Amino acid sequence: MAYVHMLLTGALVGVLYAVVRVKAPTPPPVALFGLLGMVVGQTVMRAL
Repeated sequence: MAYVHMLLTGALVGVLYAVVRVKAPTPPPVALFGLLGMVVGQTVMRAL
């Protein structure tokens, strides 16, 4: 369920950025690796 909340929050922020026409503060590949790191980190912490 937490993954659904994260996905919806990310989608909402993306829509807000598009509506306000704000350029993302990081290049897309850097942002994707950061998101991947957060998901992996959360998964590892739950496993411990």
